[in-house]
Parts: sequence; C-alpha cells; structure tokens
Amino acid sequence: MQEQPTEPLWRQILAGSQMLLVAFGALVLMPLITGLDPNVALFTAGLGTLIFHIVTGGQVPIFLASSFAFIAPIIAAKARFGLAETLGGLFAAGLLYVVLSGAIRLKGTGFINRLLPPVVIGPVIMVIGLSLAPVAVNMASGKAGDGSAQLVPYDSAIVIAMVALAVTIIVAIWARGIFRFIPIMFGVAAGYILSALMGVVDTTPISEAQWLTIPDFVTPAFSWSAILFMLPVAIAPAIEHIGDVLAIGSVTGKNYISKPGLHRTLLGDGLATSSAALFGGPPNTTYSEVTGAVMLTRNFNPRIMIWAAIIAVVLAFIGKFGAALQTIPVPVMGGILCLLFGSIAVVGLNTLIRHQVDLSERRNLVIAGITLVFGIGGMAIGQIEGIALCALVAILLNLVLPGNNVAWGNTSLDESF
Repeated sequence: MQEQPTEPLWRQILAGSQMLLVAFGALVLMPLITGLDPNVALFTAGLGTLIFHIVTGGQVPIFLASSFAFIAPIIAAKARFGLAETLGGLFAAGLLYVVLSGAIRLKGTGFINRLLPPVVIGPVIMVIGLSLAPVAVNMASGKAGDGSAQLVPYDSAIVIAMVALAVTIIVAIWARGIFRFIPIMFGVAAGYILSALMGVVDTTPISEAQWLTIPDFVTPAFSWSAILFMLPVAIAPAIEHIGDVLAIGSVTGKNYISKPGLHRTLLGDGLATSSAALFGGPPNTTYSEVTGAVMLTRNFNPRIMIWAAIIAVVLAFIGKFGAALQTIPVPVMGGILCLLFGSIAVVGLNTLIRHQVDLSERRNLVIAGITLVFGIGGMAIGQIEGIALCALVAILLNLVLPGNNVAWGNTSLDESF
C-alpha cells in the first residue's frame, strides 16, 4: 500500500477532532461510572496516546483511552483499599504489560497460545461483562452503581434509561457514515435532553465551575494487597490489545505485529496505563471504535491520533466542560451500559464460538464453568476475588488439566500474526 500524501495541518487537526469524538462517549463513561474525574481521564487518554506513539515511532494509527475491563475491579478496589491504593494497583497492571512486552521480544508470541488460549480468555471476557450487569441495571433504575442510594425516582429513571438505550441502538444499527461509530454520543444527548425536560438535570456545577482549571489529579499509594488484587485483571485487556493491533493492521494493510512489533505496541500500552495511574486516571487501552472510523474514512495517518491526543489534553483543562460531563444523570449512563456491558459478554462468547472451542469436552467445560461461577459470583480467596481470581484460576486449570488447547485461529499466534 502506498503512503498517503501529507495532509494540510488544518485537515489533520479536524480529522483528529473527529477521532476523539468517536472515542469520546466510552472514554468519559468509564470515569463517571467509577467515580474518577473525567477531566483527568481526558488528560491521561491524551498523554497515554502520545506515549504510545513515541514508543512505537508514530507508525500505528491508534488512540488509547479508558478500558471497560477495569470497571468492576476499580469499583471493588476503591471500596476495599481506597482510591490511592487502587491507583497503585493499576500502575502495577501497566507494568505487567511491560513484562509481557519483554517476554514477547525474547521468546516470540508462541507462549501466549499456551498460557492464554481462547478457552481461558473467552470466559474471562464474559465475566467482565456479566459481572457488571447489576451496575448497569442499578443505574438504569436511578440508583448508584452499587445500589446503595436512589438518586433519581424510579419511574422517571426507567423512562430516561430506556430512551437513551433505544437511541443508542437505533444509531448503532441504522446510522450511516461516521455517525454509526458514535451511537453513545447520540444516546447520551437524547437521554440528557429528556432528563432536562423532566427536571432531573442539575446545572449548578456548570455555572459554579471555572472556565480554566487544573484537573483533580490524584497520586497513587502502593500496597501488595491492592497490587495482587489488580494484576490478574490486566490479562484480558492485553489479549484485547493484540486483537486490536491485528485489526488496525488489516484495515491499513500493514503488519504492525512485525513493525514496529507487538512488543513495542504492548510496551506503549503498558506505559500509558501506568502513567495514567500516576495522575489518577483510568487504565488505557486501544479502541475498536477508532479502528472502525479509520476503516470508514480511509485516513491512515498516525498524526491524526496525535492531534486527537493533544485536543483531549486541552479539553482536560476546561473546567466547565468537565462539570457538564458530571451532570449527566445516572439513568442516562445506565441505559447505555445495558448495551455496552452485554456487548462485552458477547465478545467473550464469540471468542469461544469463532475458535470452535468444544464445551462438551470435559476439560473445556471445567475451565469455562468454574471461571464463570468464580467471576460472576465474586468468589474470594485471600485478597484476590472476582475477575482477578477467575482469570488466575482459568490460567491454572488450563496449564494443569490434560488435553490440547484450541489455538487462536486454529494456528499458533505466530502463524496468525
């Protein structure tokens, strides 16, 4: 594929704004759900994307932002350890990516097929989505995510949530062009307007906020309990990263697994996640929505993502912008999350189907069954529970139980790459 001619600067900035818009809905939902500052999330998404492009030599058109895989662990860890120690655990999770990057550089990708085959990753991804289902339902019902308080009357909340959900579905299914990649934005807008008409929106924080302000940065604290709680959660997003790099490579016609190399892209993702934790932001990951937008616009210039990152950093310092985001009523987010969290679970199910994992085989049945029950049920052993525990158990069972793995794409990962 021939390189595209250099675009005018104004067109790169405009395209960068468009890419940020595509990622924006999911980007800000993550901190709003977990109680983190959306301005900090914007800052760390921009910073993380810039770090990624420095590490990879600006060769891959990727934008990094909030990873939904960490929502349930962050909520649970904040309740148990507090925000500072939770951020310390997230910092360590980023370092796990760095370790995996080093292992891939030394040994290649073959060991991933043995350690993390589809029968392990599929159920873990399903747990990530299904374990969050109560959060979505609580918020759609007008409650706090943990169900501890009724924030909006149920009768009003359920109407708002269902309208936001319906609009999101309609745009995702029937919209054309770039609009089909921003259904969350339309869902939030429709839900917000309806909420305002029903008197649910409180705009006081917007009027009280300053135009320019420093985001509410939080520094991490470190404890082994929080680190051990969070580390195993990073396994599924690491595999998701590999899939996203393959996807963007298929769109642009380039093999990013070879150049700049999977070890570099994973290193960039890990350093971005750790740097986000240092400022109080959520972990970073690659965004499939952005990959879809790249495919639609046929604009493969990585500089566009750099401009998207710069714009995100600038928006982080606009106080009224962040205040407006925090006035989004809980039912609006809850309605949309009913779709998003269900979609995550379906991705895990599709992983098992696409790679023809035979669940009638006792080995696979044991791995998948125990993983689902431990994860969704919130099983705890010592300081490790839920998603973290089920990921470790799935890996252990896969290593010790007799039988053969179903490989990624029915080949080794090296061959797939």
